[in-house]
Parts: sequence; C-alpha cells; structure tokens
Amino acid sequence: MPGLIRAVGRTAVVAGTATAVSGNVQRRQAGRHADDQAGQQAQQAAAPAGGDLVGKLTQLAELNASGTLTDEQFAAAARKELLGQ
Repeated sequence: MPGLIRAVGRTAVVAGTATAVSGNVQRRQAGRHADDQAGQQAQQAAAPAGGDLVGKLTQLAELNASGTLTDEQFAAAARKELLGQ
C-alpha cells in the first residue's frame, strides 16, 4: 500500500508540473502570436504606400530604359517621388 500511495503522489507531481509547463508555453505562444499579428498589421498598413512608390519608380525606370525619359528627367522624377512632392 505505501508503494501505491508513493506512485500516486509521484504521478500527481509529474502531472502538476506538466500542466504548469504547458500553461507557460501556451502563454508565451499567445504572446508571440499577438506580436506577429501586430507586425503583420503594421506591414499591411505601410504596404500600399511603399508598393505604390515602388511601382512608380519601376514605371519611371522603364520609361528611361525605353528612351522616353532622359537620365536627367528620370532623376528629377524619381527624386520628386522619393521626397513625396
């Protein structure tokens, strides 16, 4: 009988420890998930402005490469886009 009580006690300690560790892991993962979501939302908010700028600069570069814009015109237009004017 004392062996059975000892085994039950040991099982309870192991189960309690496992529950505590599992709870800590879940809290950490939830915190990381919240941080990831906040970062993704910030990127999505900034993406339209950045994507628009990249698109405009790409279009200007294509016009320059095709000869429609001179190097000076391209530089002036790119500077204007980068400065947001």
